[in-house]
Amino acid sequence: MRQLLALLLAAVTALPALAIDRPFPAHTLRGKFTPGYFPDITLDGKPRQLAPAARIFNEDNRIEMPAAVRGKDLVVNYTVDGMGYIDRIWILSAEEAAQKLPTAAEAAK
Repeated sequence: MRQLLALLLAAVTALPALAIDRPFPAHTLRGKFTPGYFPDITLDGKPRQLAPAARIFNEDNRIEMPAAVRGKDLVVNYTVDGMGYIDRIWILSAEEAAQKLPTAAEAAK
């Protein structure tokens, strides 16, 4: 019984170690996102457009359709394509939003 209890305790304490941070590209930017009618969005109070193949990831890292995203001034990480369109958006959890966005030099390490 003690061995089973020790094994269970070890398994429970090891679970947080299995949590994986979402990998964001080195050139990721942070801003406040307000969805609009596709492809129009607002980032940091400025009108922008989503790329035709844009992807929006929710807090669980699952893809959300642009029409399904609700809210205003959501804290997000995002990337911009070569044409200036927003191509990827990650809606951040409160814990992720509290973390400092790494610089390109820090991400390269």
